[in-house]
Formats: sequence, structure tokens, C-alpha cells
Amino acid sequence: MNPYGEPQSSRARARVPGSASSTPDDQPRTYSASARPTGSARPAPDAYRRGAGGRAAVGGATPGRASVGSASVGSARVGPPPAAPPGRAPVARAAVRPTGPAGPPLPPDDEGSLGGGRSGRGKDKSKAAKRRRRTNILTAAAAVVVILLGAGVVGGTYFFDDVDLPPPVNEDQSNVILDSKGAVLAKLGDQNRTVVPEPKINKVVEYAVAAAEDKNFYKHHGIDMKGIVRAAWNNFTGGATQGASTITQQYARHAAELKEISINRKLREAVIARKLESKYDKDQIMGMYLNYIYLGEGRYGIEAAAQGYFGKSVLTPAGQKNAVTPYEAAVLASIIKQPEPTDTHKGYDPNYNPTDAKDRWEYTMANMLEMGWISQEVYDKRVYPKVKPISKSSAAKSTAGKPVGMVMRHVRAELAEMGISPAEFDKGGLTVTTTIDPDVQKAAEEAGSRKSESSPMNGKPATYQAAVIGIDPKNGRVLGYYAGDDPDGLDYGGYLSGDGSKIIGGQSPGSTFKIYTLAAALKEDISFKTTWDGTKLRPNGTKISNAGADPGTVCKGKIKFCDLETATIKSYNFPFYWIADAIGRDKVIAAARDAGLRHMFTDDGKMVDLTKTDKSTWEKTGYFDNEVAFGQYRVVPLEHAEGVATIVGNGVHHKAHFIKSVTRLDPETGKKTIVGSEKVAGKPVFDPDQMSNMQSVLREIVRVDDRDLRGGQQGIAKSGTWEFKEGSGDTWFVGGMPQLAATVWVGGAKNKVELKESNGRDMFGAGTPSRIWKKFLDAVIKAKDLPNEDFPKRVETGNPDSPFANGQEPPPPPQNEDDNDGGDCVLGFIGPDCNQNNGGNNGGGNNNGGGDNNGGNNDNGGGNNDGGGNGNDDGGGDDGGGNENAPETQPTFDPTFQPQN
Repeated sequence: MNPYGEPQSSRARARVPGSASSTPDDQPRTYSASARPTGSARPAPDAYRRGAGGRAAVGGATPGRASVGSASVGSARVGPPPAAPPGRAPVARAAVRPTGPAGPPLPPDDEGSLGGGRSGRGKDKSKAAKRRRRTNILTAAAAVVVILLGAGVVGGTYFFDDVDLPPPVNEDQSNVILDSKGAVLAKLGDQNRTVVPEPKINKVVEYAVAAAEDKNFYKHHGIDMKGIVRAAWNNFTGGATQGASTITQQYARHAAELKEISINRKLREAVIARKLESKYDKDQIMGMYLNYIYLGEGRYGIEAAAQGYFGKSVLTPAGQKNAVTPYEAAVLASIIKQPEPTDTHKGYDPNYNPTDAKDRWEYTMANMLEMGWISQEVYDKRVYPKVKPISKSSAAKSTAGKPVGMVMRHVRAELAEMGISPAEFDKGGLTVTTTIDPDVQKAAEEAGSRKSESSPMNGKPATYQAAVIGIDPKNGRVLGYYAGDDPDGLDYGGYLSGDGSKIIGGQSPGSTFKIYTLAAALKEDISFKTTWDGTKLRPNGTKISNAGADPGTVCKGKIKFCDLETATIKSYNFPFYWIADAIGRDKVIAAARDAGLRHMFTDDGKMVDLTKTDKSTWEKTGYFDNEVAFGQYRVVPLEHAEGVATIVGNGVHHKAHFIKSVTRLDPETGKKTIVGSEKVAGKPVFDPDQMSNMQSVLREIVRVDDRDLRGGQQGIAKSGTWEFKEGSGDTWFVGGMPQLAATVWVGGAKNKVELKESNGRDMFGAGTPSRIWKKFLDAVIKAKDLPNEDFPKRVETGNPDSPFANGQEPPPPPQNEDDNDGGDCVLGFIGPDCNQNNGGNNGGGNNNGGGDNNGGNNDNGGGNNDGGGNGNDDGGGDDGGGNENAPETQPTFDPTFQPQN
């Protein structure tokens, strides 16, 4: 199949029947100027030039010259027949060769002779030879009749037929997707094409294409009458389908979508070609042609071919570094004849058929020399250039099957937000520079993918899935995005549909949602020193789970007056429920919205757009209850990551985004214009002092979970778990460092599963997710060689005696009063109390001695509180120092949501 939708034989070009010894048209012969037959020193005018010298009588062949047509066809010179049987002359295509410079091999004629020639052995007088000559004469006569009729039809059609000149075709182009460093992530679009302006194209490329396809392009008027003859002959004889004709006719066929092979099509093609030549100049036609042609390996247009085969641009001026050379231009031009292999011929792509590709290249180079488009010196120094292999060029520029390919659907969605419609995108020609940092992307994939041997997910069941998202908190750029290994599968990071048009699911964030509850509480002047009652029942009489902990051990036994800071570190739920109840759950939801969460799902799967609704909707029956404060309701992980970045970024919200800039190349001027760009201006949504207060508490979680970052880099984090059936269904670890916010989710692939660690125990956020989180950030620190950066110093904010707090008054410390009547001390010196009483205040007694207060069991000695006792906080805790002892209690209804595939 040739590049224009027509099947081709190995000889590719149509031929008038002749001797079986005829060589494939356009293949080089190796005879020199001195070997030319008599009378060929000054060849006839070319086939498209008018002139008196171009006329010849039919059949009246002089020695060495077979003349068959009129000025519109030209005369034909017969060269020495290559190994033809005696008495048989080869029939090649009739084309005229102006005398070329002496020395290089003269290229073959473009067309074969229609008449008989002289063999080196004299005229064959056998009956078979006579029959052959008679057939050739009749054939020539029939062809001339068709030519004359064709010329008349063309002339009449041009003026009288209703053949319209189609407008220039706006060629579909590919869209180039780059990472933040300019490396190609993908080329999207139906065709890998980049339209370039003709005036900017390196001229040697245009000359090479003319040399290979139509060396008289700059002389004729667009019509190849011999092509019409070939179509007619094949219609009469049932011969093979034909190749293309002049460059103008080839483009005419494309512009008019003329597919069939027939005399009618050839005539219409000729009419359109003449009209094209009347309206456009040669350079314009060449430009349209070069942007249209197919050059193999999925590359459309000369620019895509130059980039694909040589990694160069045809827009680089000749002589400059990385400009396309004449030798490379000839390679590209030589492919046009037959870019793809067929059953009968392997084509001229050097990656598939280097032998024939080089032969065709020699032919093109010789034509370039003959036409004066290269010098003799350039020709003599010719060396076939090295072409980029198929495997490397295609694999390096494709995201097919790679996790980073998931980014493409988010790119499409953001382009639509920028006002670039799907139709405009499909038209192509866009260069999209994404925010993806290759180092961060690699770290995210290696930390989160089960296929990565170094990932904590490696070895986990195939039903387990992770998502890892890294966002720059200073501008909202998504630097790394791992949302599954299959880019065409379910998007576990953004739950975005394949076409980028809608969100199809989410996951329960569990205790990681408490960062928004804290932001709302701090905004209401609630201090981390406020205390809360963990024994208080919900209005419906049910208990609030304290992460599964024994009520007697919660908050070091201070369950009725537990401080908010300890509750945050230990991830108890009750203070957060009562914060939502006290200040209003709508304020918690509003804080999440302000941080970056847009969507949240009700328990029955209804998706609510938080940016388009308010308290009047959120507090309706069937929407959100106080459990929102500790993460019952499903959210989109990518949006949650955006909210986490707001907390990490000191309360300044930046919209998470994947596109830095979008440019389009103007086909007319060659200039790139910006048609879309990122918006990195942030919006302060939380007080920075309040954020420093929260960040200081969240730093303790990193320490307690033993997730300190590489090189002593400060980090903040919050773990979270939401249950499924009898175990864990969603597990999270979120937070980051000042340079990068990191969100990690681990859950079920497609469907919910009960998550277990390798030891068979339930998985919590402080387990596998936290290890993924640390591995991700440590890898980024190493790859980017990031210097340490600290969070702001803590500013304690809020009212410790906030009226919203509901903690009970702690009981007064036990007091030992002097018993004047002796109590258990008889006569003042007999009994258990005698030593205490007699020790006095200044001896070893109650206050300053070795007594209960400073040296004994109560406050400042080695007692239960600060002396390394049994507390849950810093002394080893209920679960070995972890923040979570069990997943949050699931209410009576099922909070899980099965995302759609």
C-alpha cells in the first residue's frame, strides 16, 4: 500500500508493458555520459515544458531516440537495455533527462519508451519480433489517442465541468505531551504529525522530495498526461493499480479525497491539479504536500519524519547545528514512494529494507545533483546516514502501558477547563508541558507499585492497590502521580473516567480528615490544651469509639478530660465528634472545601459538589453527620492530596494541577503561541500561626511512628484507617515536608477487601501506608539532593478554656491534712500516721521531703505521669507507639463505595 491509500507492486510506479527485462522504474542504472547512445548528448525538452524542440512524430524513431508524443508529453530517449534478450528493447517510463554534469551516474528515465529501440545486435527479423513491434506500434498509437482525447477532456473540464477546487486540507496533528523538564511523555492524536510553515522548511528537504518524487516539479504546470495514459491502459487491460503522478496531482488527490483508480479519477485529479497551480505557487503546493505525506512508522508530515528518523527538525536552517543534511533529506524523500512493507515489496523504510532504501537514496541523490540542487562535492562525499531504530524511537516517546500514562486523562480534563475543546485537542498541534517531575514520578511509582521490588506493596495480594501523590505545596503542581499500573484502567488517585469527563468514585479518608476538623477548631479559637470527655454518649445514646482502645487506658486514664493534642497524636475520635457538634459540622466541611476538597460522597453514594452547595444542603437528612469530623464520608484522593498540601503549605491553598503551559505552532508563521498556562497564585485560607500550631502536633506523629525522614528533614503526618467488615478497608498516611506534600492510600483494587499485613494482622495507616510515604519522600530527597527545610516555629493559639470544650473537671490531687486528734496515731507517736505527722513540712514530709508530691507517687517524682509510668502517650502507648489501635467504628449503615470501572 502506498502512502496515498493505493496498493503498489514492488515496482511501485505504473509502467507501459514492455520487455520482461525492463528494470523497475526509478531504479538507477550505471552507465556514464560516454556510454550514451548516439543522439542523446542533448536530450529533448522535459515532458512538461513547451517548446518546438519537444515535438516528435509517432513511430519515427531516430537511432537512440524513440519519439512518441507531443510537446505535452515530450520525447523519450532509450538508454542501453540492461541484459535484454536480442531484439527486445526495455520499456521504461518516458521522461526527459536534461544533460547532467559529467561524472556521476546518470539516473534512469522516469518513464519507459513506448516504441522499439535498437539492440546492440541489430534488428531481429523473426516473426515473433515482428509481432512484438506491431503490438508496440498499436499500443503507442492507442496511447496517443488517449492522450489527445485526455488533453481535450482536461481542457474542456477545466473550463466547463463542475469540478471544484477543494480548500487546502487542515491536516490533523499529534499533541506532544512533555514532562516538566521537556522530555516527551507522549504524543496523543490520531496522527503523529506536526504541521510546519513552508517558508521555514530547510530548502534542501524540499529539493530532495522533488528529486525523489517529481524532479520537474518546478517546471511543469501540474499535469502528468502520461499518468492519465497509464490509468487508461490499466483500465483497458486490467493491469495493476498505479502509483501517484506529479507532486501537485498527488496533493490534488488527497485534497479531493479521490480514492478509486480510474480514468475518470485521473481526469478529475488533473483538473484539480491545474486549478491548484493557478491559485498557489510552487512553494505553497510543496508546503501543503510536505505536511500531508505519510513517511512510515506512524509518522505523517515531513517534520514528524525528520524527528522520528533523525531526531531533527526541518525548521532548523541549513548550515546550523542539528539541521537536516542533504543526505538525511534524501533518506526521508526516498521513503515516500512506499513507506510500508507489503507482500510483494518491503518498501523503502531503512529500518525494514535497508538495501532497497539505499538504492532509492542513490537515485534521489543523483537527481539532486542532476538538477543542480547539490554540488558535485556534496555528491561525491555522500555517506548513507544513520537512522534511529524503531524500538528506541517509539518506546521513548510513548506512555503506553506505563503508570505515568494515567496523567493524560487529567491533561485532557484540564485542557477542557482552559477552554480547549475535545475537537480542538483531537485536531492536534498542541505542545503541553506538564508539571510531572521525572524524579518525583519515578519515586512515586517505585514506592507504590506492587511491581516494584523495593515497594512495601511488593508481595501483597493482587487485590491490594496503592496510590501515591506528590504535590508542591508552594504552587499546587502535581510532581508525581502513581494511581495504578494500567494507564487505561481505574484511576485510583483521581477516580477520573477514561475520557476525563467525570469523577466515578472515592475512598473514606478516616482519621486523616481530622486535619480539616482541627483547622476549623483552631479557626474557632479552640486550643490544643482544651479537654474533652470520652465517656459522653451521642445524642442517640451510642458510644463513640476511641480507636478501639480500652476506656481505662485512653489518654493515660484521663478519658473524661483528655486534651486535644494527645487525642490528635493517639487518633482518638471523640474530641473530633464533639468539635463538629459544638461549632457545627458545616464548618468542618467548609474547612475541607477551603483546603481543596471539592467532592464528598454521602453514604448512599450521592456525590456532592462542596463548591456549589452549603450548610443548607450538607445538614439535610441523608447527607453528612458529625462523623464527617473523623473521615466517614468518601473523598477523591487527589482532592484530599490538594487539601493536605494546603496544610503543609502553611494554610495557603493552591489548586492541584498537571499542566504548566500549552502552546500551539502557527502553521503560517512557525511561531509558538501560548494558548493556556497554569495559575500558581495561592489563596490564604487558614491563619499561618494556627497552621504552625497544628504542624507542631503533626510532627510528633512522624516521631512516634518512627517515620523520620532522610537526613533529618522535618516532616508532618497524619494516619487514618476506615474499616470494612471485621477489618480495615481504607488506610492512609498523609503529610509531607515543606518542599513536597505526600498523600498515600492503600485499599482494595476495584473492590473493597480486608487489608492485612504480612504477619496476618490488620493493616492500619501507621503500617504499610506510612512505609510507602517514607520511602517516597526519602527517594525524592535523595534524587533531588534537597537541603533540609524546617516548618515554621510553633505559635500556640486558641483558648484553653474554650466554651466549646466538654471535658470534665479533673479531680483534685489527693491531699494529706494534719490530723490534730491523732487519727491513726495514738498518743502522737503510735500508729501508721505518726511518721507523716511528725515528719513535718520541712523534713521528709509531704512537700519537700521524700513525700508524695516531689519525691513520691504523684506529680514530679518517678510517678505515673511524667516519670516513665504507664501513660499511653510517650511511654510506649497502647499499641507499641502507634497512633491507631483499630479502625474507626463503622456505623450501622455501610459507608463503603464500590468505584465504577
